[in-house]
Amino acid sequence: MSTDPVSLAAELVRCPSVTPDEAGSLEILERELAAAGFACTRIDRNNVSNLFCRWGQAEAGRTFGFNGHIDVVPPGDDSLWSVKPFGGEFRRGKLYGRGAADMKSGVAAFVAAAIDTVSARPIRGSIAVLITSDEEGPAIDGTRAILSWMEAHGERMDHCLVGEPTCLEQFGERIKIGRRGSLTVRFTARGVQGHSAYPERAVNPVPAIAALAVELSESPLDEGSKHFDPSTLSLTTIDTGNPASNVIPASCTAVANIRFNDVHTIESLVALMQSHAERATQLTGVDIEVECDGSPTDWFLTPPGELSELVASAVEAETGLRPEYATSGGTSDARFVRCHCPVVEFGLCGKTMHQADEFAEVDEIRRLKAVYERVLSDYFA
Repeated sequence: MSTDPVSLAAELVRCPSVTPDEAGSLEILERELAAAGFACTRIDRNNVSNLFCRWGQAEAGRTFGFNGHIDVVPPGDDSLWSVKPFGGEFRRGKLYGRGAADMKSGVAAFVAAAIDTVSARPIRGSIAVLITSDEEGPAIDGTRAILSWMEAHGERMDHCLVGEPTCLEQFGERIKIGRRGSLTVRFTARGVQGHSAYPERAVNPVPAIAALAVELSESPLDEGSKHFDPSTLSLTTIDTGNPASNVIPASCTAVANIRFNDVHTIESLVALMQSHAERATQLTGVDIEVECDGSPTDWFLTPPGELSELVASAVEAETGLRPEYATSGGTSDARFVRCHCPVVEFGLCGKTMHQADEFAEVDEIRRLKAVYERVLSDYFA
């Protein structure tokens, strides 16, 4: 019997698996995969739950892997939803609930495809399934923990497909062959606090940050490259922490998030931000400190080739669309997998991910499973 990805997706959506709580979703997936003959291992690290499953032997031919996450962002204000966020309800051909689009339906589709593929006939090789509950959060003890465990235990993949939403408006329109890097920079201008009626006795850091913000906003980082759109810099906050209108603050901070392409490295961008800060200091006389916030993520690219062509051909066969290769959007766990093996991403439309009334089209969930099945069939042909 065919494994229904829609009912499996609904079952997963009904698990309130807000990062890093898997809330029973990994038990559901382990149950289904183990029943189909997959050897399943729970890989838990620092209160994060992960699941690795393999059908076949790692050394018996090539291994194709799937990667995804079952953790979700919080649903937010329930009053903004017309359905229960974790109800897994069906309305007008759509599955509603937090994670329906991002990305429990994708996980359900590739799990169902993997089960039906190995149940239908023997394959020359093996299939690996990697699922984490730490993608929407710090992403420290999720896919990275699985890959570390694989290396320690002699497990490998030759190619991997991440089931993240990749399409904007129409199912089948895009495959992700890479992602931009992400760098968050904090600028801190340090002045001298004083009374606003006596500005000559103070050194106001706010104009320095304002001058810097204008320069950052008006200075393009690049014009893009062969596979990437232009890099972007977004100012996300300017703050003094000052509640008093008659006090000149001692310091002012600005934070910028940069999404960058292969024109740059993390080091070159930090140096560029330093040069912007130095110009603002020369203009205003206020020293500005530059530091990185969080963990920077570098860009990556899987050059078009065997894997992207395999997935693109399967998408075209099932949808009639020839997908374009894209590198847009935020980060994903593909950035970790790419250090292990070639990786691309293909999944549903992501128009409603992280929104109230998030949903996935039921028909598209089934079509996504069909794409994944064709990928496996062609890979092991």
